[in-house]
Amino acid sequence: MAGVWIFGDNPEHTQELLTIGRDVAAHLGTKLTAFLHSGGTMADDYIARGADEVLVLASLSDDQPLDAYIPVIADEAQREDPDVFLVAATWRGKEIAARIAARLNTGLCSDCIELHLNEGSDTLEMKRLAYGGAAVQTLISTRRPAMATIPPRTYEPASQQEGRQGTVRELPAPPSSPATVLERKPRETEAKDITEARVVVCAGRGIEKEEDLAMARDLADALGGEIGCTRPISEELHWLPEELCIGISGISVKPDLYIGLGVSGQVQHLTGIRDAKVICVVNSDQNAPMFGSADYGIVGNLYDVVPKLIDEVKKVRG
Repeated sequence: MAGVWIFGDNPEHTQELLTIGRDVAAHLGTKLTAFLHSGGTMADDYIARGADEVLVLASLSDDQPLDAYIPVIADEAQREDPDVFLVAATWRGKEIAARIAARLNTGLCSDCIELHLNEGSDTLEMKRLAYGGAAVQTLISTRRPAMATIPPRTYEPASQQEGRQGTVRELPAPPSSPATVLERKPRETEAKDITEARVVVCAGRGIEKEEDLAMARDLADALGGEIGCTRPISEELHWLPEELCIGISGISVKPDLYIGLGVSGQVQHLTGIRDAKVICVVNSDQNAPMFGSADYGIVGNLYDVVPKLIDEVKKVRG
């Protein structure tokens, strides 16, 4: 067996991939290899978290984009012939994975939510959402390596194990890229990135006026969380930025606690919260589809319920 490879945009994503990577590698009886790039110093950390080998990519110059690593990684893959290659499904990671898969003439399962190896078989089954989250599609790669992109926070970061040993190997510097970075500017956004929030309060169409969003913000603040919204709030009414729209046409969140205020629960929205640990709903319509996906639900007018929730949260949190 040639091994399981993982590549993340940053150390946090790599640590998450190490969790599933070491499970797959153990099942296959092979080694786990992690890539380290941009002059990072995390090799010992990756080994402690399960990597048997760390491949160090040379630092890029200021005028080289991250995709300059593609030919180096692809060349190494052609030589080493890994069994499985997992990449963090960030926007950069998905582009890099697709281009590497094309160079290796292999398949790629994008936004994979689950990996499964059958007992007594080395065939890797990769699952992803289809039809707006209404179905789960199972894919099998007929070529090597089996490649998949894994959304951030699909897995918890791998725990450290004292005394683990591994090897560190440096890869050659990337060739000159036909693309040159002329200038870097931080993306201007109107809202915070809520994909990492532990608590998300989502404003739905049950909120009648834009100024009433303050109520949702107050609840989020009381819980130490962030506010999100459904598509009508951002795309139709433009009360909140599109960066806060949760669902298949927006972002996916994986909070410990999600609270939907006046959210009906269409499947397009549910796709974006399917990995929330606890889902709570406040809606005056007892037949709202959202209640079917909720762990806790309150049937009532949110204008009556939410202020009481805020008061109780403040009492508990002091």
